Amino acid sequence: MSGFISEFGIILYATLIYTPPLLYAALGSCFSEVSGVVNIGIEGMMTAGAFTGTVVAYFTGNPWIGFICGGLAGMLFGAIHALATVRLGADQTIAGTAINMLGPGIVIMIAKVLFNSTDTIPLTSEQKIPMLFRGVFDTSTVFGRFMDNVFANYATTYLVFLAVILVWFIFYKTRFGLRLRACGEHPQACETLGINVIAMRFWCVCISGFLSGLGGACVTMATSNQFRPISIVGQGFIAIAAVIFGKFRPQGALLGCLLFGFCSGLKVVLGGSSGVNMHLISMIPYVVTVIVLVLFVGKSHVPSANGKPYIKSK
Repeated sequence: MSGFISEFGIILYATLIYTPPLLYAALGSCFSEVSGVVNIGIEGMMTAGAFTGTVVAYFTGNPWIGFICGGLAGMLFGAIHALATVRLGADQTIAGTAINMLGPGIVIMIAKVLFNSTDTIPLTSEQKIPMLFRGVFDTSTVFGRFMDNVFANYATTYLVFLAVILVWFIFYKTRFGLRLRACGEHPQACETLGINVIAMRFWCVCISGFLSGLGGACVTMATSNQFRPISIVGQGFIAIAAVIFGKFRPQGALLGCLLFGFCSGLKVVLGGSSGVNMHLISMIPYVVTVIVLVLFVGKSHVPSANGKPYIKSK
């Protein structure tokens, strides 16, 4: 029994390590998609945030400045996406694909200039996001080790769960949230009521980029201790799948990200203890992503005007 509790605690710990980056990005995707703008450029925004957060923390020694700057870098790419799609009416899918190509390309070029390397930018323990409640529980007992696995986690993990509550409140309990959801459903009706649909969508995509950048920074400054060009591979698309699974609602995205985080945690645990081929185990999160998309993409209520460029009537 104690062995089962220990194994479950390890899986739960790994789940809580891998869920926050996905959840930050998924919350950002909710802002964009619900307002009516398809944003598949989440991956590029996460990459920009991961690189910027790592570099700023590396030079300043302050992880929180790096974390915020990571979000601002993602926001910059979000503004580029918003400019192309909302202001200029570009195809949203093509623009998002361009962001996914532009983000990694730019950060690799800057890494080459700053560090004469495109491989790895390491962080020391002082430059990483601090871990809370480490050493609080008595790890000499099974229950203490379990509690340590559950609660001794990075500060960004606690912040992201608070962010879910905040985003839910904004979406469903504020005037801004009501207008945001209306812009994704009936933008023409919003215009007749004096709501600036263009501005609303523009800022929602920027917020999407900011949260995605935080997710990217969370990967390199909490989950790992370094930036690599492959740090964010696939995570942006998994976050989008979680939003579809969650029916474009923040509370649903939370459940989806926990599912994918659990799969990633299971991959880590099985990879170290089973005789199954490691390559097969590494496929678990991506296989689950495909299954979720097949099962739920047709059942999710997509905002009526999602993906449709809005042209202000004259």
